[in-house]
Amino acid sequence: MNINITINGKTYEVDENMTILQAAKSVKIDIPTLCYHPDLKVKGNCRVCVVEVDRCSNLQTACSTMVKEGMNVETHNKRVREARRTIVELILANHDETCTTCHSNGNCELQDLTESLNIKDNRYENVLEREEIMAGNPSILRDMSKCIKCGRCVQACNDVQKVGALYNIGRSTDMRMAPAYDYDLTQVKCTFCGQCIIVCPVGAIYEKDDVVDVLNAIEDPNKHVIAQIAPSIRVTVGEMFGMAAGTSVTNKLPAVLRQIGFDCVFDTNFAADLTIMEEGTEFLHRLQNGGVLPMLTSCSPGWVNYIEQFYPELLDHLSTCKSPQQMFGAIAKTYYAKKINRKPEDIVVVSFMPCTAKKTEAKREEMYRDGVADVDYALTARELGKMIKMQGYDLNNIEEEPFDDPFGITTGAGLIFGASGGVMEAALRTVYEVVTGQELENINLTAVRGLTGVKEATIKVGDLDVKVAVTNSLKNAKLILEKIKNKEADYHFIEIMCCPGGCIGGGGQPKPTTNDIRLQRIKGIYSGDEKMPLRKSHENPAVKKLYEEFLGEPNSHKAHELLHTHYFNRK
Repeated sequence: MNINITINGKTYEVDENMTILQAAKSVKIDIPTLCYHPDLKVKGNCRVCVVEVDRCSNLQTACSTMVKEGMNVETHNKRVREARRTIVELILANHDETCTTCHSNGNCELQDLTESLNIKDNRYENVLEREEIMAGNPSILRDMSKCIKCGRCVQACNDVQKVGALYNIGRSTDMRMAPAYDYDLTQVKCTFCGQCIIVCPVGAIYEKDDVVDVLNAIEDPNKHVIAQIAPSIRVTVGEMFGMAAGTSVTNKLPAVLRQIGFDCVFDTNFAADLTIMEEGTEFLHRLQNGGVLPMLTSCSPGWVNYIEQFYPELLDHLSTCKSPQQMFGAIAKTYYAKKINRKPEDIVVVSFMPCTAKKTEAKREEMYRDGVADVDYALTARELGKMIKMQGYDLNNIEEEPFDDPFGITTGAGLIFGASGGVMEAALRTVYEVVTGQELENINLTAVRGLTGVKEATIKVGDLDVKVAVTNSLKNAKLILEKIKNKEADYHFIEIMCCPGGCIGGGGQPKPTTNDIRLQRIKGIYSGDEKMPLRKSHENPAVKKLYEEFLGEPNSHKAHELLHTHYFNRK
């Protein structure tokens, strides 16, 4: 039902279920916000969005006040404007204002708000007590001198992920967003998923930056530096150059990275196809030989961290396959090293990933062979954008070039790894045809696509109805794991992705990341799949050649040695 309200002297018809903030946005009136995030519960604690409502003596928060018939709202009069300026000035008085060297400089909501309110001088003395940056892990750094206590990170950790690594601790002016007892993230059950980073409006939480180290490696004449590009990166990093979410820059990336100085640029989609061959074969072996079911996918490192810490008793359900990132690294340091006659230690593998947990994954002890890491550096999409800009390039002006061989031939199945449901869909495209020997009539398994928390489907493979489930975010993973624990899960195969929407919503993706933006990125992923000449992993000729020349067959002894792993009880 629609009602009539007046905003700034003009009457509008709006939905009665809207807040003032939503109503104003629907009629193209911008009300500034800070603690508000469209995908999180409304808190109304920063007060930046205050407006004047007739018959109310106090200013009201637009994010939490519902519209009413006949309501008269002023969004930018002198009283409102001065209140907002005072609120922001008080925030700035307890904030590290070294903006030019801040990790979020140029992409900071507080910086934008200060500019829009025309705050040039602060009437209040800065009382901040600066703190040491907390850098005790390979993935996430915390700078509490930048924290504005908006609470978004706590919501992402507790409401979206249900991990509980961050809390509001302390009271009043001493309140802070931190792990219990102010521990470091390595001392609590943190999965390093980075969803706290995605929602942070300032530079209080951010990824460990490896850009300079990679550029230094490129300058080393004794090193052969190669890059791999994750599936989801190609539809997200363009946002950092003004492109619409979901815009594909697939063949611009190898071109620009070669100009930066990488010796070769490969496609992680190749390793995703390889993962399907290994994981699909493992699933069939379990299915046909009484193995532990349901089998759980293992390509999301934040999810692996979660099950190791919260449900280690269910680790036997987890596929032993390494993630595509790590499979690529293992093949690069063995098969590829022999092809180019280089020692593994002289090859530097740089991954461009959607995920902050990939940094931690690359440092896991089992991801080394004879003291040499499979992957040397894992950089986020944000770091990729920064590197391109730092070296003087703009993706808008880059001509397209193909990926390098032998890991440049890929399929649509590898590409859809970037969206929730993609791993399952890719696996079933191959499993069906391997088992039946027949071509799958409709390879688009739309039932497992999208942002829905838990998606289910049943596929007839030969004489068996294979029941699968797909979930994204650790909150929903918990629901699935509890069903398995209580023996209530009748699934055969389950895909679990750590982040909302899968990799397109990863903690290392460009900011902002909202559900609306995730949907546009997903659209870009599946549009790319539709255009691929090959759409099934087992049809990839480069993968076939790898098995013929080096691995033998899927799940062979050699494949297990290089492409499979083991897990730990970290409870």
